[in-house]
Amino acid sequence: MNEIPCYYALLHNVLTFFSFAFGACVGSFLNVCIYRIPRELSVIKPRSHCISCGKTIPWYLNIPIISYLFLRGKCRFCGAKFSPRYLVVEILTAFLFMMVWLKVIYPYGPFWGMTPLSDIRLVPVYWLIIGGLLLGTFVDFEYLIIPDRVTLGGIVAGLIISAILPSLHNTNSHLLSITYSVVGAAVGWLVLWLIGFFGTIIFKKEAMGFGDVKLIGAIGAFLGWKAVLFTIAVSSFFGAIVGIILVLSRCKEMQSKIPYGPYLSLAAVIWIFWGEKLLQIYLNILSPPDIGI
Repeated sequence: MNEIPCYYALLHNVLTFFSFAFGACVGSFLNVCIYRIPRELSVIKPRSHCISCGKTIPWYLNIPIISYLFLRGKCRFCGAKFSPRYLVVEILTAFLFMMVWLKVIYPYGPFWGMTPLSDIRLVPVYWLIIGGLLLGTFVDFEYLIIPDRVTLGGIVAGLIISAILPSLHNTNSHLLSITYSVVGAAVGWLVLWLIGFFGTIIFKKEAMGFGDVKLIGAIGAFLGWKAVLFTIAVSSFFGAIVGIILVLSRCKEMQSKIPYGPYLSLAAVIWIFWGEKLLQIYLNILSPPDIGI
């Protein structure tokens, strides 16, 4: 009688490890994209190589996370230092991919109070969303742009996947799902554009990059209008906190260099894992249940 639970527990653990390892591999590819896409280079050719000496990195020195730690973040051939960003992206992607798997009720999840994920087909969809958000975030950090491959490509992908998998929007209707996707993209695009438009008028300078507008449109296409409103509210909160800290520290240079895209991505990731529950908690605070006396 105990063999079946043990079998599922073992399978669950193996797949959890696989999701972490797969995420690390995707993170390695994201690092290639982060460096090459803004430079309009191919993400396929040439193979990974040292930027300093040009030597091709063999596969056994290009194992995600492990190789960076083993080589202490340096090139094996010329000793040039690699950016810590390579390790950060690989670990972060691996961890987030593993967390997506842990949302699945199979058989002991979800973990850490996350919103449960009953349709296992959505796992690769959330992996795609998170990969895109990480790519956009780190490109935005380094170059203050968000690639159209992430934003416009995300909107198109969100619409298509919503039409195919209505469970992405918690419905069985394909028509409702695509409707939620279109509305989410439109609401996100319109709300953030209006914020940027009026912000520019009030502060006499550009208040919102158009890449951010397209990014929230992509988030809405995948996750719907509720996620859009949640993402805008939470990202604004995080941005305000960081802004206050920078003002108090009198770090004017950093104030102009921190983009808004990473805050949007962080808030969207929070929605993926805990958004529905956090929203319900917020609504319960606003409308506490009546207690009869």
